[in-house]
Amino acid sequence: MTIHKVGIVGAGLMGSGIAQTCAQSGYETIVYEMNQELLDKGLSRIYGAWDMMASKGKLTQEQLKGHRARLQGTLHIEDFSDCDLVIEAVVENMEAKLRLFTALDSIIKADGLILSNTSSLSVTQMGAITKRPQQVCGLHFFNPVPVMRLVEIVQTIATTEQTIETVRQFATSLGKTPVLAKDTAGFIVNFLLIPYLLAAIRMVEHGLASRDDIDTAMKLGCGYPMGPLTLLDYIGLDTTLWAAEAIYDEYKEALYAPPALLKRMVASGLLGKKSGRGFYDY
Repeated sequence: MTIHKVGIVGAGLMGSGIAQTCAQSGYETIVYEMNQELLDKGLSRIYGAWDMMASKGKLTQEQLKGHRARLQGTLHIEDFSDCDLVIEAVVENMEAKLRLFTALDSIIKADGLILSNTSSLSVTQMGAITKRPQQVCGLHFFNPVPVMRLVEIVQTIATTEQTIETVRQFATSLGKTPVLAKDTAGFIVNFLLIPYLLAAIRMVEHGLASRDDIDTAMKLGCGYPMGPLTLLDYIGLDTTLWAAEAIYDEYKEALYAPPALLKRMVASGLLGKKSGRGFYDY
């Protein structure tokens, strides 16, 4: 299957990043949001990124014009009817995703693919409520999407090899390096990353080391670009909590059990960089 037109559900940080990447990779791209304010915010983020690239000489005016022409915003999900591939990037909540997949299944053409950007939830469950589970898989991008080269392709027991190969070629065309993971909680990256992040939170929680010393130790001792507590703020503490809960629900291993401090911070709205405060102030 050849991909020409791509739909993105959600114009938040991840959705707008995916839409930007698709449009600047040559795909006709349409991004949906539930209200004009959210849509305008997402499109402004994309236009701002392109304007900055142009100001630095990384885009010509002709390229900038082409990118803008390929990108369209909409408040009507029915506009996805002629998309070859749709990627959902909505809140990490299974009920919300199931409602969305049901709607998309009734709108998108019969041979269209439906992909989820979920970082931890069951793609199998999403595909199972559609009439095309063989055309459903995960395509997990990393933040910031235009910069991070990795994507995880998540294959369910129903996903066909044809779908996987189409998505693999699509991901490569975006300049990404795809890796294939089975549909198990956490996939590859979060399965390995979440215990590390939760351990750092427990160290703070139990007073074993200071925030700054933990981050400095991991940067200088392991060569990581940022420490775990900075990374938590960047990912979002709410996103980390959702991922940890999803993996813990599947494996019931203590390493994935969310610490009380993480739960309290999320309940208090201390979500990290996106809320202005997490382990650090922004």
